[in-house]
Amino acid sequence: MARYKDEQCRICRREGQKLFLKGTRCYSDKCSIARRNYAPGEHGQRRSKLSEYGTQLREKQKTKSYYGVGEKQFRKYFEMASNKKGVTGENLLQILESRLDNVVYRLGFGTSRAQARQFVTHAQFEVNGKKVNIPSYLVKPGDVITVRENKKDNGTIKINIEETAARPVPEWLEKDIKKLSGKVVRLASREDIDLPIEEHLIVELYSK
Repeated sequence: MARYKDEQCRICRREGQKLFLKGTRCYSDKCSIARRNYAPGEHGQRRSKLSEYGTQLREKQKTKSYYGVGEKQFRKYFEMASNKKGVTGENLLQILESRLDNVVYRLGFGTSRAQARQFVTHAQFEVNGKKVNIPSYLVKPGDVITVRENKKDNGTIKINIEETAARPVPEWLEKDIKKLSGKVVRLASREDIDLPIEEHLIVELYSK
């Protein structure tokens, strides 16, 4: 899948808000939004008013950046959300939250979703006792995510747990620090998702 290879902070500046793509750096004085709160490029400081389509497009791009998902996969998730019962926009966010890399991030094992994705790709975690190295794996209620036994001495994960100790774990997850594991109690609801996303704009964009 195509992956954005340029400087991550440029994405935050383009959207005009923190997307927390760089982990702990986003909470420090080094954050680009704190230093240069305008879009990148020669004409970045000339913010023009967006059209209705432009507003919808930026909301979709912002959401893709939050979760590190490409266009093809994002559209697939939208189709899945449309076919489920309930509100399409909320279903979409629920599916995105159910990705294994996002769950690893939410549990505090990674300081960013990008780092959590790397951990999963490198087979650092297992789900219900089985190795899973697919970041897009969708968890289900009752699933138990654990750091693999031969990876529990990973110093980076231990440091991450300390650094993210103050970050609350969502109510739809349970975390066991001693066992380096977490459990999916239920799927995320809209109230559980703390990201400033206006999902109805995405629905409107794809509904045209």
